[in-house]
Amino acid sequence: MGENPTKNHYAQLNQGEENEMDIFGYKTQSCRKALCIAGYILSCGALRLLFYWKPEWDVWVNCIRCSLEEADIILLRTTDDFRIYSRKTVTWISVSAFIKSRPDYPATEEDSIFSKAILKPSLHVKTIQVQKIRYVWNIYAKEFQKVGVLEDHYSCSAIHDKFGSGLTCNEQNVRRVICGPNTINVPVIPIWKLLIKEVLNPFYVFQLFSVCLWFAEDYMEYATAIIIMSLLSIFLTVYDLRKQSIKLHRLVESHNNVMVTVCRNKEGFQELQSHHLVPGDMLILKEGKTLLPCDAILVSGQCTVNESMLTGESIPVTKTHLPQADNFKPWRMYCAEDYKKHVLFCGTEVIQTKADDRGVVKAVVLRIGFNTAKGDLVRSILYPKPVNFKLYRDALRFLMCLIAFAAIGMIYTVCVFALNGEEAGEVVKKALDVITIAVPPALPAALTTGIIYTQQRLKKKGIFCISPQRINICGQLNLVCFDKVMAVCWLCPHCFQDIHSFPADHGLPWGPVFKALAVCHSLIVWEGKIQGDPLDVKMFEATGWVIDDSSGHQIEGQGSTNATVVRPGLKATTAPVEGIIILHQFPFSSALQRMSVIAQEIGGDPQAFVKGAPEIVAMLCRAETVPSNFESKLLLYTAQGFRVIGLACKSLQAGKPPADLTREEVESDLTFLGLLIMENRLKRETKPVLEELSAARIRSVMVTGDNIQTAITVARNAGMIAPTHRVILVEADKVPGSFSASITWKSLEENKIEDYRSLVDDSQTEPGVRLALGSGQYHFAMSGKSYQIVAQHFRHLLPKLFPKSFENPHPYFIPGLVLKQVSTKEECDFQALKMAHAGISLSEQEASVASPFTSQTPSIACVPELIREGRAALVTSFCMFKYMALYSTIQYLGVLLLYWQLNSFGNYQFLFQDLAITTVIGVTMSFTGAYPKLVPYRPPSQLISPPLLLSVVLNILFSLSMQIFGFVVVQEQPWYSKTNIHSACLSVDNHEKNSSTSLGLHGVRDGAHEQTDNGFKSYENTTVWLLSTINCLIVALVFSKGKPFRQPIYTNYVFILVLIGQLGICLFFMFADIDDLYSKMDLVCTPTSWRISMVVMLAVTLAVSFLVEEAVIENRPLWLLLKKTFRYHSKSHYKRLQRLLEQDSAWPPLNETFFSDSVAVTVEGNMGGHSNPTFDSSEESL
Repeated sequence: MGENPTKNHYAQLNQGEENEMDIFGYKTQSCRKALCIAGYILSCGALRLLFYWKPEWDVWVNCIRCSLEEADIILLRTTDDFRIYSRKTVTWISVSAFIKSRPDYPATEEDSIFSKAILKPSLHVKTIQVQKIRYVWNIYAKEFQKVGVLEDHYSCSAIHDKFGSGLTCNEQNVRRVICGPNTINVPVIPIWKLLIKEVLNPFYVFQLFSVCLWFAEDYMEYATAIIIMSLLSIFLTVYDLRKQSIKLHRLVESHNNVMVTVCRNKEGFQELQSHHLVPGDMLILKEGKTLLPCDAILVSGQCTVNESMLTGESIPVTKTHLPQADNFKPWRMYCAEDYKKHVLFCGTEVIQTKADDRGVVKAVVLRIGFNTAKGDLVRSILYPKPVNFKLYRDALRFLMCLIAFAAIGMIYTVCVFALNGEEAGEVVKKALDVITIAVPPALPAALTTGIIYTQQRLKKKGIFCISPQRINICGQLNLVCFDKVMAVCWLCPHCFQDIHSFPADHGLPWGPVFKALAVCHSLIVWEGKIQGDPLDVKMFEATGWVIDDSSGHQIEGQGSTNATVVRPGLKATTAPVEGIIILHQFPFSSALQRMSVIAQEIGGDPQAFVKGAPEIVAMLCRAETVPSNFESKLLLYTAQGFRVIGLACKSLQAGKPPADLTREEVESDLTFLGLLIMENRLKRETKPVLEELSAARIRSVMVTGDNIQTAITVARNAGMIAPTHRVILVEADKVPGSFSASITWKSLEENKIEDYRSLVDDSQTEPGVRLALGSGQYHFAMSGKSYQIVAQHFRHLLPKLFPKSFENPHPYFIPGLVLKQVSTKEECDFQALKMAHAGISLSEQEASVASPFTSQTPSIACVPELIREGRAALVTSFCMFKYMALYSTIQYLGVLLLYWQLNSFGNYQFLFQDLAITTVIGVTMSFTGAYPKLVPYRPPSQLISPPLLLSVVLNILFSLSMQIFGFVVVQEQPWYSKTNIHSACLSVDNHEKNSSTSLGLHGVRDGAHEQTDNGFKSYENTTVWLLSTINCLIVALVFSKGKPFRQPIYTNYVFILVLIGQLGICLFFMFADIDDLYSKMDLVCTPTSWRISMVVMLAVTLAVSFLVEEAVIENRPLWLLLKKTFRYHSKSHYKRLQRLLEQDSAWPPLNETFFSDSVAVTVEGNMGGHSNPTFDSSEESL
């Protein structure tokens, strides 16, 4: 049965968000429920267990479909490839205790979800809770909506007007009941719950079924050993889960009970515990360090916060209050990309507050509980998003093949035992036993073994991971994106203006430029050190001034304020002022590409200083103040790789409070001061890392907001662009006065000017807001603005410009691995880390909301390290998968052969193979570390690939051939007897005519054997068991791949010692001929010549298996030759497009301009789930 979405029965929850889900309405039916209860009883709980595993079946059987409005059961389904179902029960919340009559609920709440969710006249609210988030039923919109957040529709002025005075006590109570407490509550899960959940895992249920079957077949010792192992495994898993639960609980509990001050409408300030906060509450932020218990919008004053928990950024971030704009736009839309400048996030620490002329620093609660930024991090740990669907799907397909294989064995078993007159019960037990042998329930789990050990190795190297499933994906990366300023370069002041020259050991001369450098920044003194953006730090250090962090400074006309004051330091040049007070700040905006401050000399008049992108700053200045050679000078410095910042200033009227000035008023009619030039020096480790990635054919891409020419030179110096490659600049602009746009293709080789003559090989530079590899020996370069226009007007060109990611051309999408050290102030950085296959944040924190990986070492050396470990983990997973499949098949074939004679393996034979061989190998095989060198191709990405399948099939055939050969040949031996299992040793002794004592001795042995014979002993059993057991060691050795993705197998000392020890024991079994040992292991004595014959058979199998694995399966040139011979072409969209572009002589266009005639489309439209065809294809998987 499936879901057919119909009107009112189906809807989407969190549409367009990362946790989007389909929801379906159902109503419980009593008669169906009664029948199900009867089914539970009659099936001894098996039906209930099945419904536990498949909640959708439970809902479909127990309930009938209905509209979501009538539903009391909600069925949820994820919209990803996994389509995981879950079931939620609708609950009702009463608010009648707070709303006695209509006037009790103010009219101001009419447009709020809290009013629209209350069902009249019962005053109840219908809710469901999904992944710790509460949703309420909107009676008017007929849909479930999230609560615990402030609605997005409020404008800036509405937030100030409606929540500026705080909520009333009654409003707060109603919201608290509906939203629930403001806590990120992760209770420590009781051991009994963890135990039950683990025991009900399909793996252990299958083990229970197997154990019951083995007890029925009198495999007492084996069944008991499996029970002990399973219990040990369960207890270890429960212990680990319990430890993680305690760790997570301790991580979040500190934020659940913080004393805060709120403003109550008509009641003034109140102190209460943070778990009472609701969206809309007015929070008062006092001086001193404060841990934020919720997300909040700053509405007055200014804050400096430490957001290291959120983004890995240990640099203080300045937050400004929400503007009181008088318009009807929603506040987030009005603030556009800079809305986060006004938001304080839960879990971050307020380290400094600055009140304005309106009094205390205030913030309106935006989100509470698990809706907050920290709640999102915790939920990502509690409910990790499944990844690598194809790998999981292929594992299940392979498991289904083994089940089909087992079904054939069951039919064979039934036929053999039934034709030989065995009892029906015995036939059924033997047939079911085949399933327990052929289908290893741990097969899918084998794919995770490499991940577990890799995560431990990464942790030792300072790389932490909150999404272990992504480790395997790191093994398939072929594109790495770096943030230039933070990851690749470091900054140092280089020179200022070319009009004035002064010695390097002297400070800058006093003047407007000096004042701009001293005040136009967002630096603070934190823990005795100047903290802030590295560029600001270097700029301020060049002045020799210091920041006076003492509170309280007298400003004429405004009294005392805690504004920042900068003063001359000991090394500063003589200045005619005591200091400069920074009155107000407009933080850097990625959309505006600038920042500005209002400052005032002590005893002087206020001035505005602006710093930002030179082109932008020049546009804001009066034309007569901008030099005529501005563009050529800018191009000269940026082409040499310098970081260039424009500076400007203007005088302001005294008397007007700085907080009342708008940004537009401050940043207009400016006087251009000059250019601040800073040198971008490559970090020492940058070039070797990039060269290593390049040698491995992993594309390195620079992502930066810097000037185009600056990024060009840095990319060239870093080796991202080969000297012989051509760079093509793609520029798109909208045509004024029309809906069309133009796109121009310029070859930088032909874009030289006179100022370039002093540069070396400038034709190979590359503009880098985004550098993408095209087909052939050229690179495309495009700015973010041009990309937006191309996405709107030239959408058909996106596949050609971005062939590796054209299925999801998202504005923030960067395929591959994104790395950034301490998040920049741009929203796109956060989005890029979230959307990348594997984002890395360089931070001292162990976890970051932004990225699945966090490196505590601030170096890009962690990138190749992660790729190496990812490749090793992926190969290890495949090795373990192949071994588990072969081990079960080898044992399965051996048992079926013995079934032909109504025989099987004995208790201790099974026990030795499963525990002493397979379990120990499974634990130690994954110890092999990653190979230190990155090779120029990736490991296989799919289980269902020709080389892997061929390897499994051939080794199955080798094993089958060897076992059948041994099974048949042993029956042809002259000493063989079907009835007398000691004829071999007797026949040898009979040749010794004069040794009657020997006959007497063997007679005693015969008697002893007859007393202990349990029906398993036979020559066939001994032969097949010894061959199959040592064969397991052979495949373990052959499948334990070393180079090129893992270290050589001999470096895994534990595994090698284990194999040697196991082989020694097996050979001891073969040659020992100890009565008690043979009796216990159900073995019989065979002539030495036959034992040597078995060793020869095993040696031949090892040689053939090893030769085929190395000469055929792992022979990459051979597979490439086969592909070329049979003209096989990759089905990857990227590869197909690459071939088409190589054949297109008109691509890429050079020095041409095209115009669009089509109507623009929304960039955000049709941007579904993330899909990169490069990672879904089987290219280079051979």
